[in-house]
Amino acid sequence: MGASPLGPPPPILFETALPIQHLHPARLVRVSAYTDGEPFFGVSGNNRFDAPGCKDGFPEYAACYLGTSLEVALAESILHDEVPVQGQFRLTAAHFQRRYALYFDGDPLHLLDLSGAQLKRLGGSAELTGTPDYAMPQQWARAVFSNPSRFDGFSFMSRHYNTGRAVALFDRARSKMALARYAPLVNAAGFARAQKKLGIAFT
Repeated sequence: MGASPLGPPPPILFETALPIQHLHPARLVRVSAYTDGEPFFGVSGNNRFDAPGCKDGFPEYAACYLGTSLEVALAESILHDEVPVQGQFRLTAAHFQRRYALYFDGDPLHLLDLSGAQLKRLGGSAELTGTPDYAMPQQWARAVFSNPSRFDGFSFMSRHYNTGRAVALFDRARSKMALARYAPLVNAAGFARAQKKLGIAFT
């Protein structure tokens, strides 16, 4: 039996205040080619939880994607479209040398937990992060953005590292977090461990 397709977000997600998950920005990490303008909130519409279209000619929100560990951030960024060969990701060192691990500080973020029992009670499933079609996940993200709790974003199980959590933030969270420090990715704390766990081999 195949997985049920992800349906549209339920009315409760638009209309009813839901429990808030508090997360400090210091628990988040982002992999980026830049240190200026971070955290970066994009409006391309090409990512899973980007705003699905425009209102009055503009996207309703911009989105930023982060991990709760360096492993998640790597899996969801550099390794996102890569295919392992015999259990290893064989990539040039340049893929990593021109990127940074970014760490943040600020005020606690107010998130919706879109995983586990909460996701099930809302009528969702792993298809939220598993479907290759982004149209419906973007509708869910817009529903969270519209919720009266005014969430800063939401947490979810990473598709590419499915024992870890990722976070999608709306640009209303911009004032709550700031770049605290950064390091060249290959020199970042925990990179060697993440490289081993993910099977990253430099060519």
